[in-house]
Amino acid sequence: MRKRDAIPRGEAGRSSYFAWLADQRRWRALAAVTMAVGLVWTVVSAVPQEAGPRGSTAAPREGFSAPDFRLTLLGGGEVALSELRGQVVIVNLWASWCPPCRAEMPALQEVYEAYGDRGLEILAVNTTYQDSQAAAARFVEEYGLTFPVPLDQTGEVSRRYLLRALPTSFFIDRDGVIRNVVIGGPMSKTTIQTTVESLLRDE
Repeated sequence: MRKRDAIPRGEAGRSSYFAWLADQRRWRALAAVTMAVGLVWTVVSAVPQEAGPRGSTAAPREGFSAPDFRLTLLGGGEVALSELRGQVVIVNLWASWCPPCRAEMPALQEVYEAYGDRGLEILAVNTTYQDSQAAAARFVEEYGLTFPVPLDQTGEVSRRYLLRALPTSFFIDRDGVIRNVVIGGPMSKTTIQTTVESLLRDE
């Protein structure tokens, strides 16, 4: 007796595949999953719109509010940037082994002595995570610095301010908005003084 012709395995697989494609329920389920995944991705990857020139979004760029931080001070105590609102602030990121930092620090001290009584504050944030507290203390003594020296021991502030080079300085106005960023150095006394005078006049 003649056997019925068997369907080749390859043809059977293709038949099952086309049958799966023809099943509308599977298509609807696949579309629903795809839409759900797309919705989740849209929410997760959404980027907030940039704030205006004097917006409140914290970002280490000109025209944005300076990211707040609280750090221990060399010699004891703490300082928070937000507590200095109403003053013009220079946040200067530095290390004791950095030659340009050494070159510009005397100019910062001179400007601080000249304008400290008029509302200028300087936070010389030592990048202690790549320096040392002892080296920072020797540096401060050597240059006779009298402004606060916060210690960035974990690198959190350096990361928050997207530190790319030492020194880096952020000039912040009385409203807490970054008005000028200087990456690298050394800055001249004239550059520091001109920028500070402009911010102090901007009531």
